Amino acid sequence: MSRKSENTGFICEVCGKEVLPVTNGSYRNHCPFCLCSKHVDVVPGDRASDCGGILRPVGVDYKAGKGWMILHQCEKCGYTTQNKVAEDTVQPDDLVYLSKIANRSRK
Repeated sequence: MSRKSENTGFICEVCGKEVLPVTNGSYRNHCPFCLCSKHVDVVPGDRASDCGGILRPVGVDYKAGKGWMILHQCEKCGYTTQNKVAEDTVQPDDLVYLSKIANRSRK
């Protein structure tokens, strides 16, 4: 599957908001408002998971070369993954909400 076909808009299953495709050459894999995602991959981009659970943001990490990453955990099976924070696009991630998650994960 090409990046262009992966970069589509969607309605978030968690908060119900319309999520637009990103405009920075990447693709959107989480909601910029509630930061939730859907467990559809085994390996990022493969769409091979049958789980379909909601990936909730549980923390934040910084990786050299990638930048800020949202740590997600599936509420259905416990799978954990990381997604790059979307900053330079038409709908950037809610950094105020992201900072609240970061503060909560440090406690």
